[in-house]
Amino acid sequence: MSEAVIGVHSGSLRPESVDVRILLPSRSIDLAFPVAASGEPVEAAAVHRRWLEMRDSQVRVLSRTLTGLRQSHGTKVSVAFRTVPFTPPVKLYVLNGSEALFAYYLVRRTDENGEDVPEMIDTWGPRAQLFPYDVTHGPRDEVFVAQSARWFEGLWQTISEELKLDG
Repeated sequence: MSEAVIGVHSGSLRPESVDVRILLPSRSIDLAFPVAASGEPVEAAAVHRRWLEMRDSQVRVLSRTLTGLRQSHGTKVSVAFRTVPFTPPVKLYVLNGSEALFAYYLVRRTDENGEDVPEMIDTWGPRAQLFPYDVTHGPRDEVFVAQSARWFEGLWQTISEELKLDG
């Protein structure tokens, strides 16, 4: 998203509107990741609390950044977050119904978290390779984009709930 926002600010992108909908894991579930590597309840609670703080912080920053386009560029902006009762093992972006970007989260053990965060099992999201699909690249890509949009919409309309942030 940051590249697109930079493009708007530089003038290389001039969208009339931006509509972003994001599904995130619910705060109340036992996550598949991140989890404390030890499985100890105290460490598990610390990892979950850290994840929740990071999730909520990123939601706030993304919301402010995108809604700021309304004031700075007059762009119509809609941003919505909902939660699902599971930990997604993949990331998926569906863009304008014509492109999909798909990546597997890379699960790894990490102990480079600092003194107050225990060793944990987490994903390496930024390093996950995105696989592009575009409806103009033939029937296989066209079906993948359509099914990805249907999958997302099904989750959004049925089992997802409105995201509630602390504070």
